[in-house]
Amino acid sequence: MNNYFLHIQYDGAAYSGWQIQDNAETVQQRIVDAIKVILKEKVNLIGSGRTDTGVHALGQIANFKVESELDIYKFKHSLNSILPEDISIIKMKKVPEEFHARFNAKKRSYLYLISKMKSPFYNNYSWYYHNKINVEALNNYSKLLIGEHNFSSFAKKKSEVENKNCNIYNAHWKESGELIMFFIEANRFLHGMVRTVVGTLLGISSNDEKEEKLIKILESQDREVAGETAPAKGLFLYKVKY
Repeated sequence: MNNYFLHIQYDGAAYSGWQIQDNAETVQQRIVDAIKVILKEKVNLIGSGRTDTGVHALGQIANFKVESELDIYKFKHSLNSILPEDISIIKMKKVPEEFHARFNAKKRSYLYLISKMKSPFYNNYSWYYHNKINVEALNNYSKLLIGEHNFSSFAKKKSEVENKNCNIYNAHWKESGELIMFFIEANRFLHGMVRTVVGTLLGISSNDEKEEKLIKILESQDREVAGETAPAKGLFLYKVKY
């Protein structure tokens, strides 16, 4: 079998997330349908991970296997011509047959954008947050997240996985003009985790809470004590490392 790697970017605003669902428009379904038009067969498209409704991707990775040898340049061009404007195949290459986009991933990173001003040009891809933002304090809080912790407090209540431990390698904030950027990298993420981390950190920062507040939230393993979930439109799956 020939195994092909896809680097995908998408604007998630019009989709109910990445993963195929009944009676819902998803990114994975769109790509599978487009491949079927070209190959006349349905493939099993494996993504590196799910993104929720409205979440975007700069670096989603997927793979699929087919018996036939594909002309990569021609196939990529054909696929992009069929896909809507809000989904793009940035890169395609042949990989070893054993490569698995999800199981072989070592690290995943997300980027969250916050706008300090109301702007029609930022609106679709950032959260306009009008409370005060202390980047130094946010970075101090974020340091407490680094390492392996149980992130039950930051996951959706009905999370499908029993193991809520995640190993955070990097978490930091940066200010650039009217935008505040939050970067976080881990071995895995729970459902809704990044957006809840963002909302919680901004909440305790706005209230000038001590760092102990975040420690208590982590240790409680209770979603009720964490902050609000930040809007999906500011979140991007940034990169997957293998």
